[in-house]
Parts: sequence; C-alpha cells; structure tokens
Amino acid sequence: MSGNLHRPRHYHRGLQRVFYISALMNIRYDPNSRIFYEPKRSEGKRHVQAVLALARRRVNVLWALIRDRRLYEVIPPPVTASP
Repeated sequence: MSGNLHRPRHYHRGLQRVFYISALMNIRYDPNSRIFYEPKRSEGKRHVQAVLALARRRVNVLWALIRDRRLYEVIPPPVTASP
C-alpha cells in the first residue's frame, strides 16, 4: 500500500452536512446509533453535540473501511434479558 492513509482534518462543508443529516436520521432508525447517542446525552452533551459526535464516528468508520478495503457489516445490538 502506498499513499496517504490518514483521515483529513478539514472537511468539505457539504459533506459535513450530509454526515450530520445521516447521523440525525440514524439516531431515529438504527439501534446501534441510538446506543452511541444516548450515553453522549447522559454525559451532558447537547443534542447537536451528540449528533456531531455520531457523525464524526461515522466518518471515522467509513475512513477505516476505505483504508482496510472492507465492507460495512451491520451487527445487531446485544439483546438484554428482561425480568
């Protein structure tokens, strides 16, 4: 492998918006994203800050998939037993 494999530090504004909206929708429809979002809110982060953290995480995951030349696999969240 050759070339720059590091994630860029500055982003295209349009792509930032796309990832933000993607994260916003995934909080509603993806249980894994919801599991990431809820602890951020309980840490005291505002809604926008928690969504931005999720968007940043999604960028990092996407970048790692591209770097490692892998496909994204959805892993269902763990099922907790109810008494």
